[in-house]
Parts: sequence; structure tokens; C-alpha cells
Amino acid sequence: MNFDAIMKVASENFTNFGMKILGAIVVWVVGRWLIGLSTRLLSAALDRQKVDPTLIRYVVSVINVSLTIILVVAILGYFGVETTSFAALIAAAGVAIGAAWAGLLSNFAAGAFLLILRPFKVGDEIKAGGIEGKVTELGLFSTTVLTGDNVVSFVGNNKIFSDTIQNLSASHNRRVDRTVQLDVTVDATDAVRRLKEAVAKVPNILASPAPDVEIFDVNATGPVIAVRPYAKNEHYWQVYFDTNRAIIDTCKAAGYPVPGTGVVAGPAV
Repeated sequence: MNFDAIMKVASENFTNFGMKILGAIVVWVVGRWLIGLSTRLLSAALDRQKVDPTLIRYVVSVINVSLTIILVVAILGYFGVETTSFAALIAAAGVAIGAAWAGLLSNFAAGAFLLILRPFKVGDEIKAGGIEGKVTELGLFSTTVLTGDNVVSFVGNNKIFSDTIQNLSASHNRRVDRTVQLDVTVDATDAVRRLKEAVAKVPNILASPAPDVEIFDVNATGPVIAVRPYAKNEHYWQVYFDTNRAIIDTCKAAGYPVPGTGVVAGPAV
């Protein structure tokens, strides 16, 4: 046995292995530096576009983890480790996790689009996903809405994003839509005149646009009058309720019969 030859081979192998270790360390350090540089540049670019900070953190985190996995696989391949099965395992795990978290991931994707497109913001009154109220928090997976009856509701972002979104705060003014069914014996022109006078006295209605009080429809029971005053968003419900009260008081004061019955609702004045 040639001891010198063995030592020479061992020395060469250790040298080669050490060089590979050194090369792997260099690749890791440079790779991590490049990943950090890329994520910092991406974060700065998104920040300049006024993207929500929460979304920026999530996007940067996902990209950082993904690039780090690719770097580790590349280093293993450098050492001669078979990475095909390893990559297939990662892909299979990704598919399995994606299938298990399909609903959660769809909410995440919808939340990202809501943060980027901004159809509404925190503090806006919206009607979406079968719910109406004020947005108190816009998260990546769900949106928190405070309804008019003071109930805190958590709505999945995907349900909101896939539905029609009505932003009730996008315009400074909002129209109150009410209709009045009158009996066939009532003079519609007289009713319009009376209702216009009554609605004009409702507090906080806007003079411009002027309230609309017109004959909306005619059916077998009688004419239907549309009463549509405008109000600022903060006065909407006050004007809504006061308009209802003005309609009832006007019909009673005019002595209009209850539609379809002929029974007078109140004394004529």
C-alpha cells in the first residue's frame, strides 16, 4: 500500500471539497446580497407607487422566500445532489398547500387587488358582498365593516371583489329615493305640489341638485309619486327618515285615502 499516494489523493479530495465549500459560501453570500438588493429595490418601487405597506411586506416576503429556495436548490446542485426530485417535491407540496388553502389564497389575491386598485378606503361607506356599512379595516384576507346597527362584520375579500362594489362615500352627495303609492281618486298634480312644499322644509336637504318630486308610475291602485331629495353623506339617514315623516304628514293633512281602500288617512285641512 502506497501511503504517500493515499495521502495525495485524500489531500486532493479535501482540497476540492474545501474549494466547493468555499464556493458554496461565496455563492450563498452573493446570492443573499442580490436577493436583499432586489427586494429592497422592489419595496422602494412599490412605495413610490403608494402601494399599501402591508401589501409591500407580504410581496417582499414571498419573493424573498422563493428566491432563497431557488438559491438553496442551486447550491445543492453544485455539490452534485440530485435536485430534480427535490424540486418536484417542492412543486407537489405547493400544489397540495394551494389546494388546501384555495379559499384563503383567493381572499389573499382579492385583498391584494383591493389594496392596489383602491375601490374604497378605510372610513368609506360601501355596499358589497351582501353587506352595507363603514369600512374600519382593509386586510389582506378580509375586510372589516361596521354596519348601521353597530355590528362588526368580517367579509372575505374574494366575496367583495367578485361582487359589485358600491362606494357610497365616493360622491359628497347622496340621493334619498322614496315612493308614495296614492289612491286612484287622488289628484296626482295636487299631491306633487303638496309633497314638494313639505320636502323643501326637511332640514339639511340640498337646494342643488333640487329635490325631484314627480309622477313615477301609474298602476291599478293609483298614481305613484317619486320623492327624491339630495343630502350630504353625513345627513343621509336624517333626511331619509324626515322625508318619510313629511310624506306621511302631508298625506294625512290632505285627507288622502289609504290606497285601494277608500278610507281617509287623516282629516283634510
